[in-house]
Amino acid sequence: MVNRGIFITLEGGEGVGKTSQQSLLAQALRDKSVEVLVTREPGGSPGAEEIRRLLVEGEVGRWTPMSETLLLLAARNDHLVRTIIPALESGTLVICDRFSDSTTAYQGGGLELGTDMVRELSRLVVGEVTPDLTLILDLDVEIGLQRANGRTNGKEGEQQASNHIQRYERMDRDFHERTRQCFLEITAQEPGRCVIIDATQEMDKVHEDIMTAIMERLETRLP
Repeated sequence: MVNRGIFITLEGGEGVGKTSQQSLLAQALRDKSVEVLVTREPGGSPGAEEIRRLLVEGEVGRWTPMSETLLLLAARNDHLVRTIIPALESGTLVICDRFSDSTTAYQGGGLELGTDMVRELSRLVVGEVTPDLTLILDLDVEIGLQRANGRTNGKEGEQQASNHIQRYERMDRDFHERTRQCFLEITAQEPGRCVIIDATQEMDKVHEDIMTAIMERLETRLP
């Protein structure tokens, strides 16, 4: 695949504000006349959205770590083939809320399947498709869970997000701490691709830091 577009991913634990920052970033880039596609994982294509419902609903222990990982990878394959790759090949800038790093952190680290195992399985799916920049929003676990608890409040149209929150929030603190530490380890291992963003700050400051990272690393590739 000729990766002509720019591929940006937003990562982090529960309640770090990825979805809000994705919207702010997309609008800021569109204001600069950049063609942007906003997408998410799990999901982002019709087939992947069907698999999403299997993953984000139900009891915490409904899947083994391996079966959950394989479902995520099946969704990612469909998402890549039907959404991400065509957009990149057309020159579109793609902003994805979660990608393969989330699987490494959540299933490899949090569920203790093993990061090496998850990465090996992921390589079979993602091939050469690697984000040009990954922004990892970092936040204390307790603060993130408190934010996640209060962000839906039963609002119409947010039930899927609420189900996802509930499933992962029922996992113990150690799970969330392992996930956070894995994200930090990913950044340390790939500093050329990953940037840590302090998500304890006000929303506008987080957005400012995200834009700074993009301008520093990708400005020459923007239209």
